[in-house]
Amino acid sequence: MPIKNRFAELLPEITEWRRDIHMHPEILFETHRTSALVAEKLAEFGCDEVVTGIGRTGVVGIIKGKSDTKGRTIGLRADMDALPIFEATGLDYASQTEGAMHACGHDGHTAMLLGAAKYLSETRNFDGSVAVIFQPAEEGGGGGKEMCDDGMMERFGIDEVYGMHNWPGRPVGSFAIRPGAFFAATDVFEIVFKGKGGHAAKPQETIDTTVMAAHAVTALQTIAARNADPVSQIVVSVTSFETESKAFNVIPETVTLKGTVRTMSPENRDLANKRVPEICEGIAATFGGRAEVEYTRGYPVMVNSEEQTEFAAEVAKAVSGDCEDAPLVMGGEDFAFMLEERPGAYILVGNGDTAMVHHPEYNFNDEAIPAGCSWWAEIVERRMPAA
Repeated sequence: MPIKNRFAELLPEITEWRRDIHMHPEILFETHRTSALVAEKLAEFGCDEVVTGIGRTGVVGIIKGKSDTKGRTIGLRADMDALPIFEATGLDYASQTEGAMHACGHDGHTAMLLGAAKYLSETRNFDGSVAVIFQPAEEGGGGGKEMCDDGMMERFGIDEVYGMHNWPGRPVGSFAIRPGAFFAATDVFEIVFKGKGGHAAKPQETIDTTVMAAHAVTALQTIAARNADPVSQIVVSVTSFETESKAFNVIPETVTLKGTVRTMSPENRDLANKRVPEICEGIAATFGGRAEVEYTRGYPVMVNSEEQTEFAAEVAKAVSGDCEDAPLVMGGEDFAFMLEERPGAYILVGNGDTAMVHHPEYNFNDEAIPAGCSWWAEIVERRMPAA
């Protein structure tokens, strides 16, 4: 079954929804307008139940099939939030909110799932129920975890859950997926080196925090180079180096480093969690100072279930003719929390030759809409064929 004709017919309407959402980006849990729009559309489509306020501003719509002989429910999830980025696309539907932009395509994800919800509400050609999940705060807020913590899976009896993300650089409407670990765990650290400040011309009277921090930036790379198995995936990046002084002739009392750790296994995650403070505290002590380390765990590794991944790939092949093996992604994705609670799969859909996500010139490619909508609809109709 190729792309469904109904989605070709709905493309102008879905595109209009997408561009409206694009013009009104909302960050983290502040998706009040977007959530209200989603809830209004789901009610308009005739969803059997529309529930708001899950995970603060999340929305879930329930669509019942023509029959329900097995009591099964499949969850389909899209994220709704934007990023704190100044848009530079010059589009006539560019962001009208200064400093906020849909730079990751969540406007497209939301619009595609709305399109799938409209079709499924019209046809109901499946045996069971569908929970269409619209999630806030994917971009660092952990909205997926909050929806799960609110009891979403149990409340709606969700058995499996599927998600999707657009991917620049892949042909429009093509798909890629991989079983097992797919997106990395994303942790952050903040290290404050404390010593004794003073005049730069008299370093012997100071305990130099810049020297400590400079050594730490290099030494932290030994976690990947000398502590972790060379064939495993781990990235340690120091992304900020700040001193309390901006002067040329002052050795500062404190220096703060910030950064991120990306891992693909619990073992490497634990390793980094242990070694970051050990290395920094040891270096600080060597130079007569001290280090205060705050290591915060973020999203876990996103792990696709074997069976559901194979099924998702088969559906993708039916829609687009092919589904490639996706590479490991060292970025994070809080769909991981939903996959920790239920089996499921996350797939990439091609966005074409566009700017990368999280770039001020990025824009979701509306030509990908029919493929994305068709994949979600086919997941339901093939997984729960009508009785």
